[in-house]
Amino acid sequence: MNRAICFSLIILLFPACTDNDGRLISQADKIHGKALTVDTHCDTPINIARLDFDLGVRHTEGCVDFPRMKEGGLDAEFFAVFTSQGPRNDSAFNAVYDYALSVLDKVRLNVEKYPEMAGMATSPRDAVRLKREGKIAAFIGIENGYPIGKDISRVKAFYDRGARYITLSHTRNNDICDSSTDPWGPEHDGLSAFGREVVIEMNRLGMMVDVSHISDNAFYDVLEVSTAPVIASHSSCRALCESPRNLDDDMLLALRDNGGVIQICILSDYLKIPDPNPQLETRLKDFGEKYGEFGLLGEEEKKIAREEYRAIKERYEKLATVKDVADHIDHVVQVIGIDHVGIGTDFDGGGGVEGCMSVADMKNITIELLRRGYSRQEIAKIWGGNIMRVMKDVESKRVAAL
Repeated sequence: MNRAICFSLIILLFPACTDNDGRLISQADKIHGKALTVDTHCDTPINIARLDFDLGVRHTEGCVDFPRMKEGGLDAEFFAVFTSQGPRNDSAFNAVYDYALSVLDKVRLNVEKYPEMAGMATSPRDAVRLKREGKIAAFIGIENGYPIGKDISRVKAFYDRGARYITLSHTRNNDICDSSTDPWGPEHDGLSAFGREVVIEMNRLGMMVDVSHISDNAFYDVLEVSTAPVIASHSSCRALCESPRNLDDDMLLALRDNGGVIQICILSDYLKIPDPNPQLETRLKDFGEKYGEFGLLGEEEKKIAREEYRAIKERYEKLATVKDVADHIDHVVQVIGIDHVGIGTDFDGGGGVEGCMSVADMKNITIELLRRGYSRQEIAKIWGGNIMRVMKDVESKRVAAL
């Protein structure tokens, strides 16, 4: 295709574009063509498990599928096997463990259904190889250590099934550590004794420890125990948005000293303190009173609740923007440097901002970074270089330990 035709297509697709916008789009395409681009967190497995969501088909609902990953220039995705926190007894642990394994297997089967489009990945080498083959790399993460219960052998069981990180907790405390958002406050004052065993075992196996969602004390306990770099798979900066889910500057500095990386979450609540929105607040209050504790709902009730919650947010929420995402990236770079930041969208778990509502829109983040003067090399680090460096380091510590 000659340049005149190519430019005409850009004008058709982006009628308000200036010449500079066209150059940025072209630069973004080139960067995504060469760099390994990685999103470290999506909750699409929820849809795969409950709605038989097919990754190989382009959808108009949901945020992640293989065709839209290709459109957005996203090479690799960490599919998070999520379990909401529930009762903490043997029967509940066994049930949620079996459920997590079943979801993991469904993700794998969904990927293996399309060998011409994608492949499972457990290492940076796999991701690089798959990109060279023109395929998408599908990694697995475990969101919430709840299915481990009190059985340390389950950490290896998840690793052996292909999982390469575990988010230690979710919105409530569990037997591993305190959550940053448990309404009842801390239970362990950080990591529990069992949680320390979990971190040590993950180090031994070469599995990344994910500190998103955990309390500040638990965060520092993890850094004290871990002999390998850790990740925050989907968190943002507390200096820009006051949320216990985000990391403050002291935590960023500690993460840098650990060699780890924070993957900026593109969920509005963690990017920007919202303007007063009484309509949204009223609807969410009514929603909370109607459904109560989500983890205690039956599966059909959970499905209905999710749909209702999504409808409320779509109608009343005022979203953050791609510029807000870039502001958080800027802040991390200013505080701890370019080598410690990446992107973890939280797509299909609430993630999505104006200008980037699905994986098809990922290049818009790159365009904004180019607009702010980031080099191709720096953008390549943000999009995948940093998280792959951490993953390699964690692997190397495993080899040394064994």
